[in-house]
Amino acid sequence: MYSHATQIKVRYGETDKMGVVYHSHYIEYYEVARTECMRSLGFTYRAMEESGIILPVTKVESKYKDSLYYDDDIQVKATIQEMPGFKIKFYYDVIKDEKVVNEGFTELVFYDVNKKRPCKPPQLLLDSLKPYFSKN
Repeated sequence: MYSHATQIKVRYGETDKMGVVYHSHYIEYYEVARTECMRSLGFTYRAMEESGIILPVTKVESKYKDSLYYDDDIQVKATIQEMPGFKIKFYYDVIKDEKVVNEGFTELVFYDVNKKRPCKPPQLLLDSLKPYFSKN
């Protein structure tokens, strides 16, 4: 299992008329956390896309447990619980004041834009994740 936490400050434009973070912004928080999780492994979306592989989202789930407000400092923890195959799954905890206020999940498919079909993950990503999943 591999996890990485990203710090985010809630911006005013992410809130609704009641001052609460609008639900769709949690999906954006997941994207930031996912991107930074992969970057922490030495692997970037930019490099992957330049090699002709994209990662379209095929599934999203989000469970709201409490509210977030303008200027809240939050941590979004992205976790990869299993080695990716043609798909990669991320699990998220959105944390405020050490309390999980939201749990989420995304599933993405590695897709070769030239061949127009799903493909295996880049070897660099697999090599970066392997130490976290090897059996001791």
